[in-house]
Parts: sequence; structure tokens; C-alpha cells
Amino acid sequence: MTVVLSVRARALSAVLLLTVLAGDLMAATSEVRSVRLWRAPDNTRLVFDLSGPVQHSVFTLAAPDRIVIDIAGAQLATKLEQLSLSNTPITSIRSAQRSPTDLRLVIDLSASVSPKSFSLAPNQQYGNRLVIDLYDQGDAAPATPTAPSDKPGDKLGTPVAPPTTAVVVATRSAPTPMPTEPPPASQPPMPSGKRAIVIAIDAGHGGEDPGALGPQGAREKNLTLSIAKELQRQINAERGYRAELVRTGDYFIPLRRRTEIARKQGADLFVSIHADAAQNTSAFGASVFALSDRGATSETARWLADSENQSDLIGGAGNVSLDDKDKMLAGVLLDLSMTSSLSSSLNVGQKVLQNVGRVTPLHKRRVEQAGFMVLKSPDIPSILVETGFISNQTEAKKLSTSSHQQALARSIQTGVRQFFQQNPPPGTYIAWLRDSGKIAPGPREHRVASGESLALIAQRYQVGLAALRSANNLKGDSIKIGQNLNIPATALAAQP
Repeated sequence: MTVVLSVRARALSAVLLLTVLAGDLMAATSEVRSVRLWRAPDNTRLVFDLSGPVQHSVFTLAAPDRIVIDIAGAQLATKLEQLSLSNTPITSIRSAQRSPTDLRLVIDLSASVSPKSFSLAPNQQYGNRLVIDLYDQGDAAPATPTAPSDKPGDKLGTPVAPPTTAVVVATRSAPTPMPTEPPPASQPPMPSGKRAIVIAIDAGHGGEDPGALGPQGAREKNLTLSIAKELQRQINAERGYRAELVRTGDYFIPLRRRTEIARKQGADLFVSIHADAAQNTSAFGASVFALSDRGATSETARWLADSENQSDLIGGAGNVSLDDKDKMLAGVLLDLSMTSSLSSSLNVGQKVLQNVGRVTPLHKRRVEQAGFMVLKSPDIPSILVETGFISNQTEAKKLSTSSHQQALARSIQTGVRQFFQQNPPPGTYIAWLRDSGKIAPGPREHRVASGESLALIAQRYQVGLAALRSANNLKGDSIKIGQNLNIPATALAAQP
């Protein structure tokens, strides 16, 4: 009798242990609570919102084309049929619970894609996420995916872990690209060989990254896109200028990818549009930022170390040629290019700030400098315009009106035009107008950046040292960082 009871006791203990283990296992299972989808011109992004962290793997199947996503420690707690798949290579998404803790998702495709996948930790807006990027064939996926910022309104970005599995599949026809903005009204052709000045306009945030949130539900990503489109319209209405949108719709673009797009567009200037947020809801006013000197130095080192970016410059996409230079000289030339771009950024930034201050209060009355990743392009002058504080109820309401958006765009466009009339890139229609005497060159200003000398500035603007000293009442060649210099409109003279 004792033996029988002992056996029964051991069996009951085993059952209880299995029950506890099963309960712990089920408790450790994460739920896929929702799925979001965005279509960009060159890729489709799927974001799976999770109740906790998971492990995943991705692989492809052919004939027919499919992407298979295995998620360990997960169960599906949402419906996939509600996703709008129009204008994407995805024809359907199927699921199967292979075990209580193993979920398989199958993405059926109409065309081959290159998948990238990575996980994101919780931030202030979202919980754990699994991101699947499907790049159209023929479009290069970024080497290192970039996560949306952890903070609303942050422009620095957060590097994320590389994809668990990335498989490139065979080339095949891609889906029809997303429609872009209609072309501007036709203008008289420019003189032979003269090109337009290209302005790349970057609407901050987008897609699953809404940016800062206003008190009445306004989203920074929507306001910035509206202002960017209005700025594009105004710039394209003026002969000799062409504006290109970096982001044309509601989708996310990694920060470094934004400057790559601007470079491929042949941009002479990069303008990033944002709307700030602050814990103090009474904060208000617009600001203009340029890259800090510290950011420039670290970015120069990164560019030299990054063979992909260096190849991009060597290939002629930018204005810096490093193909026949040794590493030491290449570093010096790239640093000079960054310094020159910084100086131009501060110059155009000041003109934009002055004009913006005529239509809205300013948060700071000088161009601020910070290490924003989106501004780090060695060969393109870049500014970031904070159009106001979306966290301020009054300012958020004003930013949402078309009249204020038009006024802001007009002020930015005026500052940009003033800069390029004084500093037109060679070979452009505006340079031809100035050289032909059809527009007055006007006074030119230069803000001294770190590492610059008076002789270097004189050489850049093709003026004599004596003329530069005279225009600024300088007794010698000593200048200070941040000092504004007047550049005389004279030809290069023999230097003493």
C-alpha cells in the first residue's frame, strides 16, 4: 500500500511540475499585437508590434516568390487580412502556429525583393518591434539599418543590430514606383550648358516614426511633409532653381540614407524640415541648425574609414575627388571640403534664420550648431530648420494652417535665394546671370569656421588678401571662429 501511494505521489508531482513548466513557457510567449505597413519608392516596410522580445529568422523561397519569417516565442494576436497591400510586391500574408510558442509567417510576393530584418527595443512611443524591410530589386539596401529615434523630435537616430538573415534573390521586375509630385510648370529653357541649382528638401521623420506629437494629436511627420511640399512648389516656380523632395510620402528613411538621396539628386544644398518638442510646453519659436565642428571632425574620420561612402565620392557623385590621392592627402582634402560646407551651411543658415524671423518668433537669434546625423554630408552644405514647437498648443495650431506653412516656406526660399545669388555654384544659370550683370552680386558674408585662415578664405572667394583686410578693417591676418567677414566683390589681386 505504501509503495502504491509513493508511485501516485511521484506521478502527481511530475504532473504538477509539467503544469508549472508549461505555465512558465506560456507566460514567456510574446504576442504579435499588430502589424503596420508602409510603402516607400524603393522598399516596403512591415513592422510587427510585440508584447515582448523575440528571436526570429528570415529566409526566401522561389517559384513562387515568398519570404518566410519564423518567430520563436510568439503567438499571433491580430488579424493580417486588414492590411492594405496595394502598390506593394506583397500579395498576401499567411500565418501558422507551428507550436504553442513558434509562429511562422509567409509573405507571398508578386516580384522578387531583398529582405532585411532587425529588432527594436521599446522607446517612448512603441514597445518591442520586429521590422522587415523588403527592397525592390535593383535598389540597394542600406548597409546598416537605422531605427527611428528613441525620443520624439530627436534627429540623431539610433543604430540597430544587423539583420538576422539577409538573402538577396534573383533580379526580376519590380512593382510600379509610387507616384511623385507633379512636375513644376514649364519655364523658358536656360542657356545652353547652364544648369539649375538643386535644393534637396528633407521632411523629417515619416512612416512608423511620427516625430514629435502635438497636444491635439498633430504629428511632426505630417507637418514637415506639408511644409516641404510647399517649399518645393515655391522653389520650382523660380527659374534657375529645382527642388527635390527626399521623402515624398508617409514612410521612414534612415538618416544617413537621406543625405545619400540628396547626393544622388545632385543637391547643392540640403534643407531638413522639423518641428521641435520640449517638456516645457510654453517653449516657442523657430531655430536653424548647422553641424557642429566636433561633429564635422568625427564625421570626416568616419567617411575616410567607410569604403562605401569613399567610393561614392570617388565615383563622382559628390564634389570631392579622392581617387588619385594617398590617405593622408585624401583626409586633408575631405576635411577642407567639410570645413567649406560648414562655412556655407552657417552662411545660408543665417540668411534663412533672418527671413524666418520676419514671419514667426525665433527661439534663438543665431544659427545653432549640433551633431545632427542628418546634416553630416562632407560635400553638401546642410541646414536643419526647426519651424516651431509642436509641443506648444498655440504654435502647433499655427503650424497646421496652410497660410503659416506658406509663409514659412516663403521665408526659407527667400533666404536660400539670397545665399545663392551671392554664392552661385559655377556652371549654374544663377552664376551666368550674375556674371552677365543681370543680377547684382550683392554683399557677401563669410562666417569663420574652425581651421580656417584669412589666406584660405581669400583664396576660396578669389579676392586679394589686402582687399579682404581692407573690407573688414583688419590690421593683420588674425581672425576668430564665428567672426563674420565681408567679402569684397573684386577679382583676385596679387597677394603681398
